[in-house]
Amino acid sequence: MRKVFLFISFYFMFFTANAQAIDSSNDLLLIQKTLNLYLDGQATGDSVKVGQSFHASWQLKYFADNKLNIVRKSDYMKGYKAPYARVANWSGRIISIDITNNVAAAKVEISTSKLLFIDYFNLMKINQDWFIVDKISTRTPHKTVEVPTAQSK
Repeated sequence: MRKVFLFISFYFMFFTANAQAIDSSNDLLLIQKTLNLYLDGQATGDSVKVGQSFHASWQLKYFADNKLNIVRKSDYMKGYKAPYARVANWSGRIISIDITNNVAAAKVEISTSKLLFIDYFNLMKINQDWFIVDKISTRTPHKTVEVPTAQSK
């Protein structure tokens, strides 16, 4: 009887650990999907895609002019006019994702012709879907170098 109980205990431990691993990889894919929806929307000015990636409580926080600025989702979404074609010198990528239970943190990089943005996101799993609930952001101008042109004779 003792061996049967031990076998059953190991079986359930393995099953639980395996189920958690499957859930974790599924959560990673769902978070990537949410972040890529955001990146796609940013790349094309598509407010619908960006809005779908944000939870209703979403806020942007950034530091400028010696103060912390907070922008609510409704105000942020007003900045979008109409979708456009992806710009050639625009790129975005997910740098990292850290998941603990139903919360996650992600780092995303967006590069434009003039600026490099680093966005940090807090995400939450709500009703089996992942949403960006908070964003802090910083931007840095790209370093440009003047290259002298060849003189024609």
